[in-house]
Amino acid sequence: MDFRSERGFTGVDIATSVVVIFIFVSLIATLSYNYSSASKEFELKSEATYIAIDEIEKMKAVDFSTIENMGKNDENKGEYEPLKELTSNKGFYRKITIEDYTDNPDNSDKIFGFVKKATVQITYMFKGKEQKVELSTVLAKES
Repeated sequence: MDFRSERGFTGVDIATSVVVIFIFVSLIATLSYNYSSASKEFELKSEATYIAIDEIEKMKAVDFSTIENMGKNDENKGEYEPLKELTSNKGFYRKITIEDYTDNPDNSDKIFGFVKKATVQITYMFKGKEQKVELSTVLAKES
């Protein structure tokens, strides 16, 4: 009886196919994980940006005298609700800093109290690392 003439799978054929399938499945799993991770990172960063924009819009809606009084209290040193967890958005923290424009070194006109620089910083965790989104705007007193 001649074994070479019979058709069938050998152990080497099966081992090779298992290795090829394993490589293919691991490649697909890695690509799927990277896509999911990037999507989640984008979602969190977008949400933090929306929160920061919302905070800036709230500051623009309040009276300038309210903003003028921020930072005069020694307890918070210009921070409005420092790093307090937002109730509606779990996992996001905000820090709002109000700074008089006269403190800015680029300001050649030392006019006090008419222009404030507001900086909103939203902090969140992603993959065990702290991520930040920071937006700044200038608020001016209307004459």
